[in-house]
Amino acid sequence: MKKITLLFSFLVFITSCALKHTQELVHSGDYDNAITIAVSSLESNKDKKSKQDYVYLLEEAFAKAKERDLNTLNLLEKENNPTQIERIYQLYLGLNNRQEKIKPLLPLQLFKEGRAAIFPFENYNDKLIATKNALSNYLYINAKALLKSTNKMDFRKAFDDFTYLSQINPNFKDVNELLKEAKFKGSDYVLVSTKNETNMIIPVRLQNDLLDFNTYGLNDKWTVYHNAEQDGIRYDFGVRIRFREVVISPEQIKEKEFIKERRIKDGQKKLIDANGKEVLDEKGKVVFVDNWKDVTVKINEVKQFKSCMIIAKVDYSNWTTNQLLQSFPLSSEFIFENVYANYKGDRRAADDSYFPNFDKKTVPFPSNEQMIFDTGEDLKNKLKGILNQNPLRN
Repeated sequence: MKKITLLFSFLVFITSCALKHTQELVHSGDYDNAITIAVSSLESNKDKKSKQDYVYLLEEAFAKAKERDLNTLNLLEKENNPTQIERIYQLYLGLNNRQEKIKPLLPLQLFKEGRAAIFPFENYNDKLIATKNALSNYLYINAKALLKSTNKMDFRKAFDDFTYLSQINPNFKDVNELLKEAKFKGSDYVLVSTKNETNMIIPVRLQNDLLDFNTYGLNDKWTVYHNAEQDGIRYDFGVRIRFREVVISPEQIKEKEFIKERRIKDGQKKLIDANGKEVLDEKGKVVFVDNWKDVTVKINEVKQFKSCMIIAKVDYSNWTTNQLLQSFPLSSEFIFENVYANYKGDRRAADDSYFPNFDKKTVPFPSNEQMIFDTGEDLKNKLKGILNQNPLRN
């Protein structure tokens, strides 16, 4: 019973806080947030007496919000400033959406006054259509004018305006084609290439893999990477991966022999007392204990080792000004290692983690070309990090 009382008190407290917050929103002029909270509260059990305060607040917030927006619209329409068309459209849209949010709740009763709450709705359809068309034409003319600029930022602004226009007025004139034009003109095109400055042969498949940007996940809206020049593209930037040095170690085989000793559990044995007699438990059965045994193994370990280090540099260039912008070091190492072992004695004397080495054998060393290629995966991840962390245009 005490738990139920506490729960009820908690719910009353939460409800009281929500109501107080809604009142504060109305008093501060944040009418739409107050309406949202009131509508949410009234969506269930709207006729409960405990919900009456929300009905009053909803009525008040709606009336004040409508009055404020209509006064603003009256002023803006008298000013007749084309740059305010979007704001006028959004105000009419807000007036209409506010009504649509409340309509499903109607009627809402005010029991003390014996009447229904008053929400004087209007039909804004004609105004919405007129302002949407005016806004569409305004956006279209201005965005199309931006496409005549020589500034990529203007093309990107045009793209955003055309995108917004297609959202409020789909299939308006030739907006879909103009969107493609704005995207093409606003994008930075980057040609990425490799250059071998070492005395080693860099595998073609490694170079192709580094330049396979489909696997990089470079989700940049305005940057397009190419690994080969394409007709009709004027490149803004170049990224060149310059291989400076490739160091491959000799194939190494190292052997070592060592002895391991270990005390292990080897089954169980009868427990014998000081007099040489078997120890019995309370049920008269012989007591068994772990049988510990000292074992030794002589291990002959063979380690195959070969390493490859690639040292490179990534140059960022501005192709418009023909200037080197930045350079970043890029290096990676790949290690081939195979460890196997033979033994004499009891293998249980070795650490458990060492056991897999007893089952391995010698394997062929990878070729130099394979070593260079295997270094590429880490190299690719590091190149991706450079491209992500150092955008060409800030």
